[in-house]
Amino acid sequence: MPNKIHYFQEKTEHIIIPDKFTCPFHYSPHPLCVMAAKEVQCYLQSQKEWQHELRKGKMFGVLVIREKNGSIGFLAAFSGLLAGYNIHDYFVPPIYDLQHPDGFFLTEEAQISGINKTINKLETDPLYLEYKKALQEEQLIADLSIGTAKMQMQKDKITREKKRQHHLTSEEEANLIHESQHQKAEFKRLKEHHARQIAAIQTHIDQWQTQINTLKNERKQRSATLQQKLFAQFKMHNFLGEVKDLHELFEETGKRIPPAGAGECAAPRLLQYAILHHLHPIAMAEFWWGDSPRTELRRHGYYYPACKSKCGPILQFMLQGLDVEENPLLKISAQLKPEIIWEDAWMAVIYKPTGMLSVPGKSELPSVEKWLKAQYPAASGPLLVHRLDMATSGLILMAKNKEVHTSLQKQFLHRQIKKRYIALLDGIVTSDKGTIELPLCLDPDDRPRQLVNFEHGKSAITHYHVISRGHDTTRIAFYPITGRTHQLRVHAAHPAGLNTPILGDELYGRKAERLYLHAEAIEFQHPITHEKIHIEKKSDF
Repeated sequence: MPNKIHYFQEKTEHIIIPDKFTCPFHYSPHPLCVMAAKEVQCYLQSQKEWQHELRKGKMFGVLVIREKNGSIGFLAAFSGLLAGYNIHDYFVPPIYDLQHPDGFFLTEEAQISGINKTINKLETDPLYLEYKKALQEEQLIADLSIGTAKMQMQKDKITREKKRQHHLTSEEEANLIHESQHQKAEFKRLKEHHARQIAAIQTHIDQWQTQINTLKNERKQRSATLQQKLFAQFKMHNFLGEVKDLHELFEETGKRIPPAGAGECAAPRLLQYAILHHLHPIAMAEFWWGDSPRTELRRHGYYYPACKSKCGPILQFMLQGLDVEENPLLKISAQLKPEIIWEDAWMAVIYKPTGMLSVPGKSELPSVEKWLKAQYPAASGPLLVHRLDMATSGLILMAKNKEVHTSLQKQFLHRQIKKRYIALLDGIVTSDKGTIELPLCLDPDDRPRQLVNFEHGKSAITHYHVISRGHDTTRIAFYPITGRTHQLRVHAAHPAGLNTPILGDELYGRKAERLYLHAEAIEFQHPITHEKIHIEKKSDF
């Protein structure tokens, strides 16, 4: 395999080498990474046959390394497949090549593909479709026929009851009883007739469905076996000389099955190559190249942190033995404290600074809720009524007892609480005001990132108006009607929204000193006094 190290075309002697390796989950790209990324982007632009695929968008990564002789260079990688292949001369190889012609993956994939074709052939067979159509028609006829007969029986019963209100001879009473019995028998025969008709058609359908279900079960079993076998092939190395496969890594996190595509991202590929070839990593960065996917938010040329759900357990293992920067959020968060803006005997309005959690997470980072428990040890029930993202600053409602908490939550549920956010957007919004309606759902492979999904997403509505425009920024007020996770961030960044990310949003835009989003004002009805309360705290930007 050819050497995958690339040497910088520009001089790098003036650039200071970092003391510690990049924290992959929160970083500003090092100047050497920016230089390396530009060279990779130039290479991509020169590959004319790839341009159509590249326009669809793909994640790339660069790893600046030092060789044993002290030379500085970089490695490049892509996530998944590029132009239908895992192997390209310019990029480091995958950890396991799914596309290798002699590998088990292609053989088993062909088997599963064959099963899919057979299932599709059975499900689209004209005779099968004709039986399904006949079953629907027969069920409709049966429902109509039985329904009509039932209504007639009810009418005739009413008529008989009216006749019985007059004096009847024994013969007349016997005739009414005979009429009732005859109708019931006829109704039973009618139902049995339609049941036989439906059963005859259903028998034919069941013959097809048995074949289809058998094939679907085989496909499911084959896919699960293939997935398990694949995960075992991904042998991840670290800088301590240890090796673990994906099963072991994700079992340690409590996840039974690694997510699809685990181990195929750019970052693990880069580190694996460096470890196996005894190269010392200096800095790493990943960037998106091309259009944004249909639901996921990515922007051309922007740098992104590694995804935590798919790459988190892998990178945390692979980086062991390497001196890695501490996540700066951990350092900043430990120094932050909330502030009480307004309070009375029943509740309070709290200011949460940017970089602080609303509620405790998996880490031991301080949170507003933990701070409140120390401030109000006698408070009962849940404390926080709602939350703000870690990176968002602003006002949060806090209740001192369960009854007040419940009352305030009902106001949120019925959209009676009004909130105003101030944001600084990374670009110019041309419209002065409007409404954004884009449904949102969680990206399960990259928590807490949200996706726009019109099929499975929950309704999310935001009103906005522009306050002012700068040279390359827009100051804007947001009025969220719903309160979905990352709602304002996605609505600002998405092409179907404002297509202008909030400045400092490293998930949906690009990193800055902070996320320029602030919950500036909140208005609610006091649960006890019933007066309208309006609280504001201006942003510091």
